[in-house]
Amino acid sequence: MTIHIGAAQGDIAETVLMPGDPYRAKWAAETFLQDARLVNEVRGMLGYTGTWKGHRVTIQGSGMGMPSLSIYANELIRDYGAKTLIRIGSCGGMQDKVKVRDVILAMTASTVNSPSSGIFRELNFAPCADWGLLQAAAQAASKRGSATHVGGIYSSDVFYDERPDLNEQMVRHGILGVEMEAAELYTLAARHGCRALAVLTVSDHL
Repeated sequence: MTIHIGAAQGDIAETVLMPGDPYRAKWAAETFLQDARLVNEVRGMLGYTGTWKGHRVTIQGSGMGMPSLSIYANELIRDYGAKTLIRIGSCGGMQDKVKVRDVILAMTASTVNSPSSGIFRELNFAPCADWGLLQAAAQAASKRGSATHVGGIYSSDVFYDERPDLNEQMVRHGILGVEMEAAELYTLAARHGCRALAVLTVSDHL
């Protein structure tokens, strides 16, 4: 176990789905996994491990925002050996073509500030998804006929943002949607040689 995750060694699968809401983790585990077992409930951040179509999968809540996700992703990777981390969550749409209930596959995740910003100093690091995961998700969405958009998103460090000029620039530069976690997830995956992707359902429109 770690400071924030109570799972024993061997309880966490190499593939981890990370919703922000712990109760979304509970719902997803009970709905989609076979033999789902609660492996973490420290601080109420629920995590479950089970199987999906024969593949071992963990679903672990991350909380809201990059600092919270950074804690869980770091421990999942460094202490439990997670190799593939997929954020499953919601976002706000920013382009007119992006409708509520559409899905965004985040190719890149821009941010103003993240827990990793300080280590890059003057470098503007560009966090991006794993190409293999992105391609597989896009192909699966196409086969299902889902309304799906692939492109850049913005990971904000605040929920109630009062910078309309920044929003205008993001729209101008083709940013599809805004959420609060993916940039840090992609950065940590790059640092540790893991694979990461954010799959986001559009819940509202800015």
